[in-house]
Amino acid sequence: MKTHHTPVKLTMHSIPSADRLTPRRCGFSLVELLTVIAIISVLMTVATVGIGSLLSGKGVSTAVSTTEAVFAEARTLAMGRLTNAAVLVSIQDSTNMDTYLRRLVVAYKEIDPLTNKQSGEWTLASRGVTLPEKVYFSQTLSCKDHQKGGSGIAKVTLGGSKVKRDYQGQYLIYEFNAEGICTTPGASFVVGTGTRAIGGTEARPRRMNSAKRDFGGFVVWRNGSTSLFHDPLQILKNGDNITFF
Repeated sequence: MKTHHTPVKLTMHSIPSADRLTPRRCGFSLVELLTVIAIISVLMTVATVGIGSLLSGKGVSTAVSTTEAVFAEARTLAMGRLTNAAVLVSIQDSTNMDTYLRRLVVAYKEIDPLTNKQSGEWTLASRGVTLPEKVYFSQTLSCKDHQKGGSGIAKVTLGGSKVKRDYQGQYLIYEFNAEGICTTPGASFVVGTGTRAIGGTEARPRRMNSAKRDFGGFVVWRNGSTSLFHDPLQILKNGDNITFF
């Protein structure tokens, strides 16, 4: 039995054309690549600025928390030794980028066991602490009576045989008496994020930008308690446009 096959006719539609055999383009054009790179660059710039601001705010917050603990240490020391104790901020050497307006130490006046009188010199109680990088104490915004404006914080000189040479020099002082009472109630302690020219050509820190959260601090009351500044206007007031703080 013979099998008959029906012949297949080839037409123009049944033969794949050269266009149909060409694979689809799966890459990107140069214009598309450049566009993507430009978008990524913008996003990275925005992220860098945002992270920088975040870190600045974190540095100030850390500085305020650390300093509050230092003030509590000084007050406890005063009551424990029944003598005057103080928190001191270094202003000795403006060329020293690590200590100037960044080093805080606690000191006290020793009591003579025979006469029961205070020594005329200060004795260091610890090695102190250093504020976070790019965070400085503000001589401009800190004052004796923050509510009334008032003058700047008083100064004192550390020296003598009981103070190491590296710690000798001038300091700004926040003092407590033997009862733990702040001798300058209402005094403010303000820190801010800034930069200083290498070599100390600019004694006071330069404000980094206009972000108000770059400043923080608190007021020290008579009983030694502290009140944080929650509103930037409490710190800056009319100094919102200051360049150096």
